Amino acid sequence: MFKTVLFPIDQSRETREAADVVTNVVQKYGSRLVLLSVVEEPPPDAPSADPMVSPEVVAKLLENAQSLFSGQGIQSEILERQGKPAFTICDVADEIGADLIIMGCRGLGLTEEGADDSVTTRVINLSPCPVLIVP
Repeated sequence: MFKTVLFPIDQSRETREAADVVTNVVQKYGSRLVLLSVVEEPPPDAPSADPMVSPEVVAKLLENAQSLFSGQGIQSEILERQGKPAFTICDVADEIGADLIIMGCRGLGLTEEGADDSVTTRVINLSPCPVLIVP
């Protein structure tokens, strides 16, 4: 049913919690697992404390995630892209023919004011395939 699963990762607690669900789905369906991390483009002239703008940090994050899944007997592919997270996640899902995107929810978008700012909400609205959100 889910031949290819895309798991966008960052350094959040929600991503770590979603990893258990990814493991279960991939093992149950024998899915191909693709790990994606997006290096965000910082606004020009704005110093950023966000580690997700550092290609080195993102590369290490992907390596660690791949090792985690490898320890569970799951082979995974890693992709690192640059851009706006929600749009990049959906573009990659389309490129690789993902049947499912699994991602954690940070709780943004639970209020009307935050709804447009949530990467999760944008992915749900733009995704070319089903999206499983792990609370």
